[in-house]
Amino acid sequence: MYDTARANGAGVLGMRYGIEGLFEEKLLDLEPELSSPVEVQQLRQTPSSYLGSCRYKLPRPEENEEPYERLFSLFERCHVAAVLYIGGNDSMDTISKLSAYGEREGSSIRFVGVPKTIDNDLYGTDHTPGYGSAAKFIATSVAEIGRDSSVYDLRNVTFVEIMGRNTGWLAGSSALASQENAICPDLILLPESPITEDVLTARVGELLGQMKSVVVAVSEGARRPDGSLMAEPPTSAIKLDAFGHEAALSGASRYLASVVADRLGVKTRAVEFSTLQRCANHLASATDLDEAYALGGLAVRAALAGQSGVIPAIRRLSDQPYVTEYITVNIADIANRERKVPLDWIREDGMGVTDDFVRYARPLVQGELVPLFVGGLPRHIQMLTWGR
Repeated sequence: MYDTARANGAGVLGMRYGIEGLFEEKLLDLEPELSSPVEVQQLRQTPSSYLGSCRYKLPRPEENEEPYERLFSLFERCHVAAVLYIGGNDSMDTISKLSAYGEREGSSIRFVGVPKTIDNDLYGTDHTPGYGSAAKFIATSVAEIGRDSSVYDLRNVTFVEIMGRNTGWLAGSSALASQENAICPDLILLPESPITEDVLTARVGELLGQMKSVVVAVSEGARRPDGSLMAEPPTSAIKLDAFGHEAALSGASRYLASVVADRLGVKTRAVEFSTLQRCANHLASATDLDEAYALGGLAVRAALAGQSGVIPAIRRLSDQPYVTEYITVNIADIANRERKVPLDWIREDGMGVTDDFVRYARPLVQGELVPLFVGGLPRHIQMLTWGR
């Protein structure tokens, strides 16, 4: 986005900590921060969010108009012509509300959402930037865990917990770890396919009769048929964030490892990737980074062309060869909708994904972009004005 905006003669202000930071007027001119192509390239290979993020939910204007009045006053004082907001479903909710309010008030400011979420659950686009890199890390790590779990001559089960509150796109990507004559993971538990401990334990027991080591990839949002989370603490103890989502899910791998150890009397291990899967830029997918860059540029061009209330998106034309095109879609059609893994991409037993899922995900993890290493470690760009 930054390159495209500067190439078109536009100044760029960065919004620190999202919409929440904007209320505190935490804006900065990005030109001094990104004064050379080298710094822009480093930004491309720096994990996480350079400007920061937040979990603030804008109220609807009819409930409370004051936040909108404050924001639009700030936009006017700062001579803002367009607002581009990067993120997933919750961020698209924010930009959708701002766009609708601006249209109602006759504002000339353009509002454009820019998709980026490892969850890959955004409607209107084939996939979202961030997902391919997270999938590459997950599949690589699960393959390595599978190798490690097979070194001892004893029966063992490893549960690998992967992010995904309500959708199994990330957990499903672990299927990419399978190689010729080496299936890994053996089972994948997705939120879209509820299961009981009894069914899972029985299947694990069957597999242990055929092999000494079993690897189970489990989504943090794996659930029982009654909708309860297959984890500890129980659902009633889990806090909700501003958007009504379960704020901090973890425990599925530990819980299931305990259940299987008790019932089958075998060695178990729980591995939780946690935030590693969303910030492991040393395993970023080149395809993912290229598409993120292209979508950001498209968002800027859409705003410069006078479009508002839209997001740039990816439309897939072919799996093999991988061919896509870039489009814009109406944000009102996609905000607050959650795209789940299609049920026909989940195995009949509910504990894995089909070849269709693998064909979908495989192109997204292609290509490597070696980071700039300094002192033996990847070099990340640091913000000058605001510090860490």
